[in-house]
Amino acid sequence: MKIHILGICGTFMGGIALLARETGVEVTGSDANVYPPMSTMLEEQGVSISDGYSADHFTDDTDCIVVGNAMKRGIDAVETMLNKNLSYTSGPQWLHENILKDRWVLAVAGTHGKTTTASMLAWILEYAGLNPGFLIGGVPENFGLSARLGDSPFFVVEADEYDTAFFDKRSKFVHYHPRTAVLNNLEFDHADIFPDLQAIKTQFHHLVRTIPSEGLIVNNASEDNLQDVLDMGCWTPVESFSANTNDSAWSANYLNADGSEFDVIFEGEKQGTIHWNELGAHSVSNGLAAIAAARHAGVPVDQAIAALSEFKGVKRRMQLRGEVNNVRVYDDFAHHPTAIETTLKGLRASIGSSRIIAILEPRSNTMRMGMHKDKIANSLTAADQVIMYQPEGLDWDMGDVIASLGDKGTLLTNVDDIVQMVANISQSGDHVLVMSNGGFDGIHDKLLASL
Repeated sequence: MKIHILGICGTFMGGIALLARETGVEVTGSDANVYPPMSTMLEEQGVSISDGYSADHFTDDTDCIVVGNAMKRGIDAVETMLNKNLSYTSGPQWLHENILKDRWVLAVAGTHGKTTTASMLAWILEYAGLNPGFLIGGVPENFGLSARLGDSPFFVVEADEYDTAFFDKRSKFVHYHPRTAVLNNLEFDHADIFPDLQAIKTQFHHLVRTIPSEGLIVNNASEDNLQDVLDMGCWTPVESFSANTNDSAWSANYLNADGSEFDVIFEGEKQGTIHWNELGAHSVSNGLAAIAAARHAGVPVDQAIAALSEFKGVKRRMQLRGEVNNVRVYDDFAHHPTAIETTLKGLRASIGSSRIIAILEPRSNTMRMGMHKDKIANSLTAADQVIMYQPEGLDWDMGDVIASLGDKGTLLTNVDDIVQMVANISQSGDHVLVMSNGGFDGIHDKLLASL
C-alpha cells in the first residue's frame, strides 16, 4: 500500500504520515510551506517530502492520495488527481477508516488549548501504562512525536473544527466518533470558513451527536457558548470542569497565583496537588479537563495528578527557546485575542514586574482578515512593549491597533528590523514573547543570535 499526502507538513497531515508508516504503508508527500517542527520530525522518520504541488510527485503505483484541507481546485496535483480519476480521500476520513474505527477515541475540541490538553491527556494515559495512540497538532515534549499508533484500545486525537477538505466542508472532528470528548471552549474563529459564531456552534453540535450515550462529555462550565451547544440536544453524560469557579464537578484551589501549583478538587473533595511548569488559568483548565477525561478511561485521579507533575509541555506553546545575557526568548502559538491575553497573563503572574516584550505576527486567516482587530490591543495589555509585524497582503491596516497601544506599540514590516529593535531595547531580566502560528522567518533563532 502506498499513499501520497498533499499538504504533508501541516501538523495534522504530518501526523497522518507517521501513523500510516507505523501500519506499514509507504508514504510520500508534498507541500509548499515547510518549516519545523513538523518538517524536521518527518525527515527524522524517513518520510520523503517534495516541494510544491506538482502532479509529478505521485507515481503510477500510488494507491491513494490523502488530500489536506489547504488544497484547492486549480492546483496542478488536484486537477490531475481528478482528471485521471485517481483514488483520493481526506485526512480525517483516512484516519477514521484506518485507525480510529475500532479504538476508544478520546477527542479534545475547542477554540483554544486543544494541542496542550490532548498532549496532557496522552501523557497521563502513557504514565498509567496504557500506551495510547495519539494524533496531536503539535509535538508534546514527553513524546517527541506528534503521532503514534500505540498498542492499546485508547487513542487521543486533537479534534479540530476546521473544515475537512475542498470536497468535504464538514468539520474534521465529525469523522472521529469519540467515546470521550473534551469541550474546552468555543469562540468565533476561522472567519475564512465560518460566517458567524452560530455556524461553529452547529458544527460542535454535530460532534455532540456522534458521542454515544455510554460515553462522556467533559465540558467547560465557564463557557456559555458550549452550554448553548449542549442545549441544542445532548444524549451523553456530562462532567463539568472550571478553573475559575467552584460550582463544577472539577475545580482548582490555587496555591500559587500563576497556576504553577494548585489542588485538584472533585465534587468538593481535594484529590491531590499539582506542581508543574505550566502557567496561567488556561493551563489549569486544560489540566482539569485532561484529568477528567483520563478518569473516564480508567486512570485513577492520583495517578493523573502525578503524571501532570511530570508534564514537559508542547513545542511552540510557551516554549523557552533560549536565554542570552539574562534575556529569555519564548515561542508561543497564540493567534487569537483570547489566547494572546491568557498567555500574557500567565507569564505576567509568573515573572512579576519584569518586562515583557511581546512580538505578534497576525498570521491565521481570521487575523489576516482583521476579524479580531478591535480586540487585539486589549489582549496585549500585560506586555510592556509590543512589536507588531505587518506582512505583505494583510487585509487591514494595523496602525489603529498601534495607536491604541500608545508609546509601547511599534509597527514593523521587516523581521530583521524587529530583531534589531529587540537587540537595542532589551535589558537584563526581560522576557521576549514571540506569538505566531507560523515559522515567522526563523525569528526566534535570529533574536537569540542578535542578543
